[in-house]
Amino acid sequence: MIRERVNSAMITNIILSTRSGNEDYNWVITLNRSCLGLFGVWPEPDATPRRKLMTNIRVIVILNIIIWSSIIPTFHSFIRIWGNIMSMIDNLQYSLPLLISVMKLVLLWRKKEVLIPVLQMVKEDWIKSKSERERIVMLRQARTARLIIIWGYFIMFVSFIIVVILPSFNISMRYRTNITDPGKILPLQTYYMYNVSNSPFYETTFILQGFSLMAAAAMYSGTDSFMGFLVFHVCGQLENFRMRILNLDKFSHFEKALSSSVQEHLRLIRFIKVIDNTFNLMLLGLLIYFGVLFALFGFLIITVMTQGRDLSIGRLIYILTAFVNTFTHMCLYCVAGEFLVIQCDGIYEATYHYKWYNLKPRQTRNLLIIMMLANKPLHLTAGKLFPMTMATFCNLLKTSGGYISVLLAHRN
Repeated sequence: MIRERVNSAMITNIILSTRSGNEDYNWVITLNRSCLGLFGVWPEPDATPRRKLMTNIRVIVILNIIIWSSIIPTFHSFIRIWGNIMSMIDNLQYSLPLLISVMKLVLLWRKKEVLIPVLQMVKEDWIKSKSERERIVMLRQARTARLIIIWGYFIMFVSFIIVVILPSFNISMRYRTNITDPGKILPLQTYYMYNVSNSPFYETTFILQGFSLMAAAAMYSGTDSFMGFLVFHVCGQLENFRMRILNLDKFSHFEKALSSSVQEHLRLIRFIKVIDNTFNLMLLGLLIYFGVLFALFGFLIITVMTQGRDLSIGRLIYILTAFVNTFTHMCLYCVAGEFLVIQCDGIYEATYHYKWYNLKPRQTRNLLIIMMLANKPLHLTAGKLFPMTMATFCNLLKTSGGYISVLLAHRN
């Protein structure tokens, strides 16, 4: 009877843990799934062939709208205004983010199948039985990722109001000239082969540009938030793994616990490599993109300070909002990479400080496997060239800042 009661209690605890894990997992992924699922790039493990076809059609339609209604006209306008540095900078503030958003959309579209096993691993981590302390660690990391998502969406919402809603009331924060805006105001600096000022071409073009900016903003922030969510999740798993290493001597079967720990470490290493292989080219593009935009925004802010009478308060607010948005996203990549490095280093230190001298020779030899794996640094990279850390971020700021003086000299 006693054994049956114990078994019944264990089964009940496992069921409750599974239910709690499912609720936690659904809470964690809700915002990411809502955003990426809207554009058809959320990795779905159980998607039917019909649903896959429909999501692919949705992605193709969105890509074509953004490219033909916004990206090509903005670069066409860029060619026409070549030589006017203020107009060129104003153009690049919009055209570069649009191009980066399309790159992110294509990247997630192509990598959906690769990311499905990663999401399965995340779900298993939440569902499997774990201690209350481990759950608290995972929830803390998940809340951090969730706050970043909310912040990103808030900034994008404010930017959308400034860029799309205000021009509908004939208020624009852009740098406008007779060449860039010969007729009615549009959200973007563009040039079309038809007369945009005539109805219904103007209304249609305005709606298409507004949709393109909304979709681009959501993909821009959604992809970053999704990557941050994956990185912070693996950071939580690494923190729990470090505590498990420190408490190996408390397990009744040391060899079994050590073997399980080695397998868990290898799983986390594969997890990190999949994230890096998926996002490293995107991070390289974003590194170049941020370096260019930082120099441009720095030039604009200095121009405002020296020629403040020529710039409205509204345009200044827009420039600062766009700068904060770009700076925050780039900082997110490097902060997430820095946290990952810190957690990986923590595994090595935990293994190093473990009382290995109290173990048997065979047990010590097995412990060295974890130490050797942890000795190799694991981090996110930009194109497999630059580690995404705060040191890289500071170097990028220093390099980009040097180009501001070049732009100022060209203006003079």
